[in-house]
This record gives sequence, structure tokens and C-alpha cells, in this order.
Amino acid sequence: MTSRFLLRQAVNAALTANALRPVPGMWASVPAFFAGWLTSELAPQQLGATVLDAAVHLGRHGASTRTDRAGLALAALSAAGLTATMVSSRRAGREMADALREIGVDDPGAGSPIDWRSSARPFRMRRDDVVRVSNLEYAPGGARFRVDIYHHRDTPPNAPMLLQIHGGGWVVGSKDHQGLPLMVDLASRGWVCAAVNYPLSPKATWPAHLIAIKRAVGWLKENGGRFGGDPDFLAVTGGSAGGHLAAMVALTANDPGLQPGFEDVDTSVAAGVPMYGAYDFAAETGIREVRARVESKISEMILGKGARFPEDYLAASPLAKLRADAPPFLVVHGSNDSVLPVTEAREFVRRLREVSSNPVGYAELRGAQHAFDIFHSIRTDQVIRAIGAFLESVRASAASGAEPAERPRTEFSPSTDSRAG
Repeated sequence: MTSRFLLRQAVNAALTANALRPVPGMWASVPAFFAGWLTSELAPQQLGATVLDAAVHLGRHGASTRTDRAGLALAALSAAGLTATMVSSRRAGREMADALREIGVDDPGAGSPIDWRSSARPFRMRRDDVVRVSNLEYAPGGARFRVDIYHHRDTPPNAPMLLQIHGGGWVVGSKDHQGLPLMVDLASRGWVCAAVNYPLSPKATWPAHLIAIKRAVGWLKENGGRFGGDPDFLAVTGGSAGGHLAAMVALTANDPGLQPGFEDVDTSVAAGVPMYGAYDFAAETGIREVRARVESKISEMILGKGARFPEDYLAASPLAKLRADAPPFLVVHGSNDSVLPVTEAREFVRRLREVSSNPVGYAELRGAQHAFDIFHSIRTDQVIRAIGAFLESVRASAASGAEPAERPRTEFSPSTDSRAG
């Protein structure tokens, strides 16, 4: 029992250390992400388990042996690290509020107390006032061309709409498992939210993914009214590969080359909220991790074996699609992202701010891993509240016909504690 206690605490300490400072290197990015993501967002639960395990062991076996003392010391270190992780998570509200304030948006919920009941039930996504309508066909082609609608039970008219695009490296993933905290929260406040599937690689090659999403945009504008949606206000969001696709949708509105057979359909969106996305498909930034990704088999799988560099790579790259009339953006990324480097998001924001006439907000969440928003947590609930405030602000500006808030004129200066590219 004593040796097993030591082993448990050694594993626990390693997970906590990785959450605080992820193991570097492309080879370790996926395991470092999974371990760090779960530990960071479930830190209160893991802290409780650590304290309970140590207390039970101490009560039953004491601290008479060297193994006992080593296990208890590791438990203490883990508890301290998990507490630090929770403190970092609590800063997310302030970080989001600062990002919104920089583009002239007020977050009325900033500084509100943490909803511990929500983070204590991380996987509870249902609300009594939210209805889900599943597996509606937005285009022919089977299960990968289906969309789920989340709306308020009362279906209020002229409700703003949000399209959520799932991640999964363009090769896996489903509308059923991502973006739920944000969609359910907005739907409970009267929004109409849609979670969309799209064709996946390697069976599908670029731009099939984006074309499908654009079809979903057109379908939602035409059919959203059945659920109370306002066709004149549709925002788009997504994480990881979904963040890349959300940015591409926002930056390629009404591009006929990406709308074969439906060139006249309006695919513009009112706002883009990409999270922990991929923005540089051609390694224009020169960031080390981005170069490694572009040169890997991942790019070939997405773009096809016959893809030409740099032409076809640039065609799939948000950095190559920047435009002055881009809609308002709010970009969110974690400083500890092991899968897609935070430096890539910083550079995307810097360049978009140089070009766009609309606000471009950027929130860099200290200590956040990739995919931090999949379930409820201290950090997630603060982030989705602030995203709601951003979207409501854009909606209010659109409804009043007011000009958007002036975009930041100060030089972009990200924090310096994260890995350099």
C-alpha cells in the first residue's frame, strides 16, 4: 500500500508539473496537451483527490517510513501546484475583461464571483430552458453534413445566431462534443446556436471542409428563422481546427471560388471568435512549431498529396486572407497551448489589426492549455461569459447602426512568459 501511494503521488506530481509547464517538443505535444488540459481544468477535483488520498494514507499508515514521507512530500508539492493552477484559472475573467476593454467593449459580468456549482459539475451541459434539435441536413452527403440547433424553449423572434465549428485536427471530431458550454449558455439567453459537422481528411481535401461550412452558413441564414433566429446576425466560433475554419469563414465572405454551385448565397458573418486556432498554413511567420507542422504529413493529409507549396498552402491560410472589411474578431488562446503555439495567435492578431477597420480583440489566457473550453471549469465559465459580452456588443452595434468601436492603435505587445517561436 505504501509503495502504491508513492506511485500515485509521483504520477500526480508529474501531471501537475506538466500542467504548470508543459513538456516541450512536437513529439510530446499531444500527450502533454491531454495531461495538462485535464489537470488544469479539473484542478479543484484533482486537488480534493490529492488531499483525501494523503489524509487517508496518513491516518492509516502514518509517516514512519521513508516511502511514506516521500509520498506525502509529493502530495504537498502537487497540492501547491494545483492551487497555483486554480489561481491562474481565476485570472481568466480579468484577462478577458482587459481584452474587451482594449476594443471598447464592457463586460458587465467582470469581477463577479466564481460559480463553483458549475465548475463542480464540469460535464453537465443541459439546461431546462434550452432545446436541442439534432441532425438536421444542411446539404446532401450524409452524417458529415448535419447540424444541431440549440435554442431557448420559448423561441424568441429575431434572435442572434452563432455557428460553432468543432476541432479535431481536420481528421476527427464531432458537433456533439465541443462548444457546448458556450452554446447552451447563449441559448439560455435567447440566442440560436448551431453546431456543425463537416467532411474530414484524409477522405476530404481542402477546401471541402470550408465549402461545407459555407453551405451551413447559407442554410442557417435561410432556415434559422424556424427556431427564432435572425438571418441578419450570424457570428462564427470554433476551437483548434474549428478556430482555423471560423477564421477562414470570417475572412472569405462571399468568395465565389469557395462557393461552387451557390456563388450567390450570402456567407458573410457578423463576428468571428476563433479559439486556440491555426492561422498560418504556409509558415509565413517563421515560427519553429509552425514550420514543423507545415512540413509534416498533417498538411499533406489536409491539402492533398498534390498540393503545391506555397500556392495551395496560402489558399488555406487565414494569414493570407486578411482584409480591411473583416468583421469584428475576438481571438482567444492559452499561453500553455502544446498543440498550436500561442505565438501564432499573437502574430495573426498583430497582422489583422494592421489591416482591419473593425475591432480585433485578443485574450491570452495565462496557464491555459489547448481545448480548455470543452467542459465547465473555473476558466471556461469566465471565458464564455466574456465571449457573450463581446457578441452582445457587436449585436447591439449592428442593431443601432452605430460604427464599431475604434480598433486599438497601440502597438501589440504580448506577454513574454511563453515559448518563443
